[in-house]
Amino acid sequence: MASVEMLMPKMGESIIEGTILTWLKNEGDAIEQDESVLEVATDKVDTEVPATHGGILKKILVKEGDVVAVGAPIAIIETSGEVAETESPSVPETVDQKEELVAAAPANTDTILQQPEPVESVTTEDGRFYSPLVRSIAKEEGISAAELSKIPGTGKDGRVTKQDMLSYLKNRTSAPSTSTQGKSQAAPSISEPKVQVSISATDEIIEMDRMRKMIAQRMVDSKRISPHVTSFVEADMTNIVLWREKNKNAYKEKYGEPITYTPFFIEAVAKAIRDFPMINISVDGDRIIKKKNINIGMAVALPSGNLIVPIIKNADQLNLVGISKQVNDLANRARTNKLNADDLSGGTYTVSNVGSFGNVMGTPIIPQPQVAIMAVGAIVKKPAVVETPTGDVIAIRHKMFLSHSYDHRVVDGSLGGMFVRRVADYLEAFDMNSTF
Repeated sequence: MASVEMLMPKMGESIIEGTILTWLKNEGDAIEQDESVLEVATDKVDTEVPATHGGILKKILVKEGDVVAVGAPIAIIETSGEVAETESPSVPETVDQKEELVAAAPANTDTILQQPEPVESVTTEDGRFYSPLVRSIAKEEGISAAELSKIPGTGKDGRVTKQDMLSYLKNRTSAPSTSTQGKSQAAPSISEPKVQVSISATDEIIEMDRMRKMIAQRMVDSKRISPHVTSFVEADMTNIVLWREKNKNAYKEKYGEPITYTPFFIEAVAKAIRDFPMINISVDGDRIIKKKNINIGMAVALPSGNLIVPIIKNADQLNLVGISKQVNDLANRARTNKLNADDLSGGTYTVSNVGSFGNVMGTPIIPQPQVAIMAVGAIVKKPAVVETPTGDVIAIRHKMFLSHSYDHRVVDGSLGGMFVRRVADYLEAFDMNSTF
């Protein structure tokens, strides 16, 4: 018999820790290699973790609710034979990561934030480990290292949790901390309630779930960080509507899956980004980071009512069929909770289809650290003036509004407006004779 440590696996780019949600097996249970043993939540996605070896789950080392670093032991498995020595992954002492990566935060209930500002996660001089989220809250609220070290922690080994921080901020005195002295006026706390809510006996109180709390925080963060401006354009979708109606049955018969309107939107956006690459950027302080890859996120509605944004990587290198296959695959896996962390990382631009909710237009909130997002509305039949070789005529056309929200710090109205106009031009110029 041999014993082997099961370690917290790496679950995607920039993920350095996860929260233990549920143990699916108990101590003493027989388990097979690759059988799901527990469920872990990260800032991006909830996922099941398979056993690294088959045998008996001898000991569980971490409790449900614990936050565990990647590479840390989480259980001991007793195997029937000798286990070959493998190199254990090490956890770096210092990790540059994206704080609160967008797993799932719908913007105005129509999109989800993915990647906020970089935050460093280290063990400090007081010997306590502070998670990226805790350090981010401390920085946002002007809490010095000395003040942070005095906050009691309720997590494992006295670790400070997000709830500890929020409880501390709620009862914090109004005296300015060391880091905020000398400023003319401290920024208002985004964690403190601004208005006392009156509750009557007929009201129902619903506790926010973990995803909704992240959504709320990220919405506030994005509106605080980026001055939002929205430009609108109405596009004529008649060519695309007629082509899809003509070909959707043959397409499904050939590929075994439907073709929706989303691939057409993503294809047009990818083409427009190549024409206007300064839309495909991020902001890092006083620097602009111009992205080479065009990775487009698409908002997907979950059965819970929340939305999540999986990413289509290098969308400009795919044809319509390739985009459609990725759209269907990511949407199906999102709805069955089978996305992994990499499916949700690396987005450089986001598209949200508010038309799927019957809305004609919307003003979406930008996923940080991206600088723009586009909402596409419902396709509606309208009378319109159409130019013909023999003169103008009034005809019934399929119209759709495009709403382009952008960060006015780095995207001016001319660029933001020209970009959404170019997307509409590509949609309107769709070739009716296209084949698949």
